[in-house]
Amino acid sequence: MRDPDALISTAQLADLRGDPGLRIYDCTTYLEPAPSGSPDPYIALPGRATFEAVHIHGADFLDLQGEFSDQTTRLRFMMPPVEHLAAAFGRHGLSNNNRAVLYSVGTPMWATRFWWMLRALGFDNAAVLDGGLDAWKADNLPLESGAAKGYPPAVFTANPRAGLFADRHAVKAAIGARDSVTINALGPQYHRGLEPSRYGRPGRIPGSVNVPAATLTDATKRLVSTSDAEARFAAQGVTKDKQVIAYCGGGISATVDLFLLHQLGYDNLTLYDGSMGE
Repeated sequence: MRDPDALISTAQLADLRGDPGLRIYDCTTYLEPAPSGSPDPYIALPGRATFEAVHIHGADFLDLQGEFSDQTTRLRFMMPPVEHLAAAFGRHGLSNNNRAVLYSVGTPMWATRFWWMLRALGFDNAAVLDGGLDAWKADNLPLESGAAKGYPPAVFTANPRAGLFADRHAVKAAIGARDSVTINALGPQYHRGLEPSRYGRPGRIPGSVNVPAATLTDATKRLVSTSDAEARFAAQGVTKDKQVIAYCGGGISATVDLFLLHQLGYDNLTLYDGSMGE
């Protein structure tokens, strides 16, 4: 595993509790069906209600769509300007000297999305909680309820990394390129166009291969082993000598694939932020 500190177990996090430099964030969002006739593919509902019902003791809540996404586009979850993101993380008490632990409910994809965003800002001291809140609860570790108490505001200084996000022009240019592979992280039924897509027209980006994010976690919501992940990617022709572009519906579940590829030592990784929504 390239970066053992990027994935943290419930036991490891339990041992860190009480560290004044630790910042724990619930990153959960829910995707609800859009009303009939709506032009939107779904409604992005922040997980604040479930957070207030129960969360890891001391955690704060991050509203991805409401505070950490571009509000000037109809596309959901698009990266906002760097200055906007840096200010938002600072408001939630994250400085460059802190250690951030990110978790979500039911799936790691909301946590891995924030992890990818922080990497794009040059922040490497973030970890995804393996198994998220589901594993924390199963291990009978401390919980609390109520509104987020938050952390004292801090100054977050971004040191942006280039290349972690791709636009539609770069994705189109990569179609058919021998030195590139495009990965669809949606389920196989969407990849094959067998079911109507919530993102509009059914189908996939031409030439893309399918490594569903849902197959990269086990029954406990923990990520599969790196050897298992490596076999799944290799079976689809994903190799370290190629540029990898990952996409999904809205640039969220694809970050599960990217997180594991990073852990496997892949370097040329990028996320198509607009994904099928665009």
